[in-house]
Amino acid sequence: MRQILNRLALFIVFLCAAGTASFAQDSTRSVDPTLLGIESGRPKEYIVRSVTVTGAQFLDTAIVVSISGIQPGDKIQIPGSDVFSKAITNLWRQRLFSNIQIYITSIVGDNITIEINVQERPRLGNFKFEGVKKSDAEDLQGKIGLSKATLITENTRRTAVDVIQKFYAGKGYRNVQVRFVETPNKNLPNSNDIVIYVDKGKKVKVNQLSFYGNESVSDIKLKKEMKGTKEMSKLTLNPAKSTSPFGTNDRITAGEWARNWGFLSFTKTKAFLDPYIRVKLFSGAKFDPKKYGEDLEKILDYYNAQGYRDAVIEDTAMYYTSDGNLNIDVKVNEGRKYYFGNISFRGNTKYSDSVLHAYLRIRKGDTYNLDVLNKRLGKQLSAEGGDISALYMDYGYLFFRADPVETSVYNDTIDYEIRLVEGPQATIKNVNIFGNDKTKDYVIRRELRTVPGDKFSRSDLIRSQRELSQLQFFNQEKINPGVNPNQEDGTVDINWSLEEKSSDQLELSAGWGGGIGLTGTLGVTFNNFSIRNIFKKETWDPLPSGDGQKLSLRIQSNGRAYRSYNFSFTEPWLGGKKRNPLTVSFYNSKYSNSYDYATGRYSKAAGDTAYLRTIGVGVSLGKQLKWPDDYFSLVYSINYTQYKLKNYDFQGFGFRNGTSNNISLKIGLQRSSVFDPQFPTSGSNISASVQFTPPYSIINPGVVTAANQYKNPEYHKWRFNAEWFVPLGRPKGEDKNRQFVLKLAAKYGFMGRYNRQLDFSPFERFQLGGDGLTNNQGILGYDVIALRGYPVFQTSNPALNPDLTQASEYFTIFNKYSLELRYPLVRNASSTIYALTFFDAANGWKNFQSYNPFRLRRSVGVGMRFFLPMFGMLGFDYGVGLDRINPNEKGLKNASKFTFMLGFEPE
Repeated sequence: MRQILNRLALFIVFLCAAGTASFAQDSTRSVDPTLLGIESGRPKEYIVRSVTVTGAQFLDTAIVVSISGIQPGDKIQIPGSDVFSKAITNLWRQRLFSNIQIYITSIVGDNITIEINVQERPRLGNFKFEGVKKSDAEDLQGKIGLSKATLITENTRRTAVDVIQKFYAGKGYRNVQVRFVETPNKNLPNSNDIVIYVDKGKKVKVNQLSFYGNESVSDIKLKKEMKGTKEMSKLTLNPAKSTSPFGTNDRITAGEWARNWGFLSFTKTKAFLDPYIRVKLFSGAKFDPKKYGEDLEKILDYYNAQGYRDAVIEDTAMYYTSDGNLNIDVKVNEGRKYYFGNISFRGNTKYSDSVLHAYLRIRKGDTYNLDVLNKRLGKQLSAEGGDISALYMDYGYLFFRADPVETSVYNDTIDYEIRLVEGPQATIKNVNIFGNDKTKDYVIRRELRTVPGDKFSRSDLIRSQRELSQLQFFNQEKINPGVNPNQEDGTVDINWSLEEKSSDQLELSAGWGGGIGLTGTLGVTFNNFSIRNIFKKETWDPLPSGDGQKLSLRIQSNGRAYRSYNFSFTEPWLGGKKRNPLTVSFYNSKYSNSYDYATGRYSKAAGDTAYLRTIGVGVSLGKQLKWPDDYFSLVYSINYTQYKLKNYDFQGFGFRNGTSNNISLKIGLQRSSVFDPQFPTSGSNISASVQFTPPYSIINPGVVTAANQYKNPEYHKWRFNAEWFVPLGRPKGEDKNRQFVLKLAAKYGFMGRYNRQLDFSPFERFQLGGDGLTNNQGILGYDVIALRGYPVFQTSNPALNPDLTQASEYFTIFNKYSLELRYPLVRNASSTIYALTFFDAANGWKNFQSYNPFRLRRSVGVGMRFFLPMFGMLGFDYGVGLDRINPNEKGLKNASKFTFMLGFEPE
């Protein structure tokens, strides 16, 4: 009987394998069914008495039975049933087993007992990479998806190989070989350790990029479009010379040059090579398949922009050179160049054809460019506006649509009809705000131009986004005005989605200089403060916040010689209805000569015998203007500062003992249209101001004399600052937030006097040079103007090239011009980091007699800026003063200067 049952089991395996031969390994045996006592052609129905599972070490046997689909009590007809083949198929699909067999282990009457024998696939124990760098191994571990206890299948291996090959293909390796070596893990049953051997091979670079069929566009222009696929650096024969020092070859690689001529100094070989070669330097010559595909699309985009709308890439070919690099051939079919013909409008009732043509800015005969047409119609949304869609949406036509339709194509000319659907004007119904966990709703709503009941305006939406960004309470990248139109009732809901970010700042620093040695600074600024909740304990987290007010506290001291206290509070919306910022400030500083020459130490007694002390208060009130536009604002401020001197000698002062009271009024007009104050990409900041004291010598000509002129100093000071930010090129990066930005700046300052018989006021002058940070002259109200690459201008410093103008501790006139090229490295909520290179030119003069705006001190250099939510702005610059360079000295040690800044950008 046992022999019969074994044969029956083999027969079942045979029957299952006949239907699914790939699912069972024992599928080659044949069994005569008559040996089992089953008559051929006469099937019989059996009842499954029980189902057991053998061979499973980790899986629950009940799950295996459930997946198989065979359950106790099931009726199975033998032969003729496909139950067993389906069971094997179901189990195999799970990819958990390397072998599956089903046995009938007993037959009692009409009842049968079934055994499912499985062999589980091995699981992963440990794995490691061989033949790769540690950093690459760490990157690959997170990409291939392998972890302990993962089932080892052919699919697992194939996936790992694909990931590894794609990973290195992006690095320029196209011939990567991957090999797996498995060994049993001694500590884990049914587990294998895997060593993944990677042979990267040689990095494949683009040796030569050739184009065929391009008759109208040169190879050079097409290669410029392929920014991700560059040729290797080459030395190319100058066609102006008929012979070459390298023989008959007219092109060699830099590597061949090094092999043939050695690593020669460029300065030594330049005179020899210049008549014969031209140097072509292309960076990034490695081949990246993904970038190559993108570059081919860029070529077609370029052709389309030039009017060749039928241009296609007919064929490409890639073949290896003898040294394993890649030659690429691209065959293009340019087709015909097209031009715009007649453009007409249909469906416009709000604006005439002449107005729409003025916004479209496309004339008959212009080179055909569909992207330009779509952009001018507004089908590609742009924050700058200036398109037809923006024209309509600024007046509430949210449902506006413009569809360009080709009406005629004749020869090389294409006529268009722009079909407009103006639709109804949309009214703002609901304005909802989400994500403001700390900032109060009213602080946000007062900045919004999107008000329920008003007509929808695209420009108001963009302006609202700018105003929220200017608060610096929210992540600028996450300020999202969700516009939900409802065409049925002609309304629109605007759902502002925000993400709070830390806006408070801590300043903790130490510095050396200013004639006082080591100075420590501790400052805190709360940019979203709430003074009305200051007595509500439950609102302190850690301080009351959410009302958009600003509170700043700052302390500087080095002990005996210098200390300074500063306090300021700003309410940006005085009265709560209009943007009328009110600022109140107080400061108290003391600069003393506390060094006791008799004892050789600093002492309090010495500090009390010679010092300069200042106490000041200021109040300013701003007002947003509506004309010429609402980017303008007017600021009035009144300041009082008391200067008390005791046995204090200071260059430029006419007195060393006494008290001076400086009362001044300042009026400033400014316009700011920048979007992101941390890294502006467009817009401008322009300001003009005048600060003046009462003309005491004119009011009381007999009272104010040269002897007492410092008791109530008089002056008038004029300032003009202008900054423009110009984006260069196209935005890059995944979020399209990386773009070169050119900053152009000009600054002017002039300090005058009412009475020429009196000296200039010893306060409120200008100082140039250095890092622009406030020094010991800061307590005198000096405007410290930075000039990177130069120390502070001093008479005692001949290195400043005094031939340009007389050097001085102070000036009453200054000019400064700056150019900065910026590029962002990081732009997100947690930080903004950008690199820059600069050119500065500035100078100062004591009076108009010596004023020459063309005699400027110049500098160039590089720098970095880091904006961190907690610390504000951190930055450094390395500048070289071009007018400090001494041709008789080697290097730039005495002509360069490293400057560091913390908390703010110096003037």
